[in-house]
This record gives sequence, structure tokens and C-alpha cells, in this order.
Amino acid sequence: MHYEGKIYRPWMEAESVLIQTTLGCSNNQCTFCTMFDDKRFKVRDLEDIFKDIDEARVIYPKVESIFLIDGNVMAMRTEKLLKILDKIKVTFPELQHLALYSGFNDFRRKSIAELKELRGAGLTTAYSGLESGDPIVLERIKKGMTREHAIEGMELAREANIQVLASFIFGLGGRERSAQHAENTTSLLNIMRPDAIAPMALAIQPGSELEREVQRGEFILPTPMQLLEEEKHLLENMDDFPCYYWGDHGNNIATMKGIWPEVRQPFLDNINKHIALNPMAKKNVIETFAW
Repeated sequence: MHYEGKIYRPWMEAESVLIQTTLGCSNNQCTFCTMFDDKRFKVRDLEDIFKDIDEARVIYPKVESIFLIDGNVMAMRTEKLLKILDKIKVTFPELQHLALYSGFNDFRRKSIAELKELRGAGLTTAYSGLESGDPIVLERIKKGMTREHAIEGMELAREANIQVLASFIFGLGGRERSAQHAENTTSLLNIMRPDAIAPMALAIQPGSELEREVQRGEFILPTPMQLLEEEKHLLENMDDFPCYYWGDHGNNIATMKGIWPEVRQPFLDNINKHIALNPMAKKNVIETFAW
């Protein structure tokens, strides 16, 4: 199988076979991200994708989970994506899970009929970067998305029965907008009600625009205590909608995962324990690692 450039996948997809269908990200301007700086967005040729699918069939005797990379695969034309999904379905009849990256705006750029076609062709899950629910933070990070866009994209995905995991970043508001970032992200999640969420602690990526903002003193890094307080606000104020909480990213101070809302109280107990006893919480600035 053939991969070009740096390869990323969600940590939940560690057991999935990775099929590269696009190169890079069609947005590729978020200030905090350098994932696809080494390539320009491009949809791979179908012939090359099909070769990789056939090679995967030879390599793996049983494939129940596939994740399509690179960035927002959903941005490609529906007709082409359907051909890829059909090829996968025929090649791996035992497949149970087929996921990809999709921006919330990518859902908005397709009709509900197209999204339902993709679901019918085997697409089960989309990983979508929400990052923040705070309008000012969204503008500062150059996400190219508003709260309203995220809500609309989520509604379309739900109508098409495509499960959505929404990821967001504790600390992305910096020291200045920590409270607003937490409050507005929580309120947006209560409107969207995604099938799963993946909160991650902010990590400054070397070479990113956000790193340069930190160096110029324009972005003041949050404290570990602020990250814990942001998660505590989320746990106290997120509504009781069914959701899987993937809070076990390696950069998180309190790593925990489970089925929401049953985990609310044990997670709150854990956060409060870290706030009271974890020496890291007393430090003046976050210490996290690049992806």
C-alpha cells in the first residue's frame, strides 16, 4: 500500500486499515494545525486508490474497520466517493465500520440525497473538527466555520444517519478567553448533540501560525488549571444526550472515556481530584506535546 506525506488518523481508529483517498486538507489554514503543511489538497486517482484497496485485501485476511485519509475526504465529489465506497464494500464484505474526516462545512456542501447515498454505500462515521463554539475563537483560528455552520452540518449528517464524532480543544481560547471558550463550546454541543465527542488539550505545533502568535506574545498560553476548569464546566453543563466521551487523548491531564451521561459524576469526581491534588494543576503554563 502507498502513502504520501505525513499520515494522521484519530486515536480511536488504531485498529483500522488506512486507505489514502485525498492528499492534505482543502482548508489547511487553521492557525493551530500543521498536519498537512507538506502537501496541497488533491483527490487521488481512482486507479491508485483501487490498487491500494486490492493490496489491503491481500495483506489482511479479515478487515472489519477502514478509515479513509487524509484530511476532509468528504470534500471530494460524491460520485467519486461513491465509487470508492462501492469498491470497498465489494472487496471487504465483512466490513463493519467505515469512517473518514469531514468538516461540518463539507456536509453543508452536499445535498441530503447525496449524504444518504453515501450512508447507503457503507459510510458509517465522520470525524469532524469543531475546535470551539466561541465565535471569536473560531474567527481567530481561521476555521472558516461559524456556530451556525456547525449546527447545519450536524443536522444534515443526522438526517442521513451518519454518526459524527466532534473534536474540540481545551485551551484554544488562550488565557484570555478560557471561560468563554468553555461556555460557548458547551452550549454549542448541547444544540448539536453529536454521537461522540473528543476533547483534547491544546498542543502548540512547531511551525504553526499559533506558535508564532505565542512567540510574539499575541496568544498567552492557558494554565493547566484553566484546562481542568474548562473540562469541569463541560461536565457540569453538558446536557444528558446519548454520546460517547473520548476524553483519553494523551495530552489531557485527566484521561477518561465512557458513555455519556452515565459517566458524568465519576468524571467530575476525577476532575475535582486533579484540581485539588495534581501538581501539574499548579503550574503556570500548559506542558503538552505536538501530535
